[in-house]
Amino acid sequence: MGILSWIVVGAIAGWLAGMLVKGDESLGFIGHIGLGIVGGLVGGFIAGLLTGGKDYTTGINLPTIVVAVVGAIIVVVAWSALRGRTRTGRGAI
Repeated sequence: MGILSWIVVGAIAGWLAGMLVKGDESLGFIGHIGLGIVGGLVGGFIAGLLTGGKDYTTGINLPTIVVAVVGAIIVVVAWSALRGRTRTGRGAI
């Protein structure tokens, strides 16, 4: 799937990840979409590695959105953990 499609799917995934993962409300709507785009690219890369390069995630469809949402959730959680750690100066244990 092309990079432009992953950006569109990533924006959708970021919105969905913002609805599913609560905690860092400072990101806002646009912030979650931005992290979702990054997460969509990360999810697509990971899916490509796990499937041996077979293109199971082509086009804008349900499997593609699921992969992108999983990637977006990973990125949003990681961002929240890193941001929380730097704001307080303590680990998020």
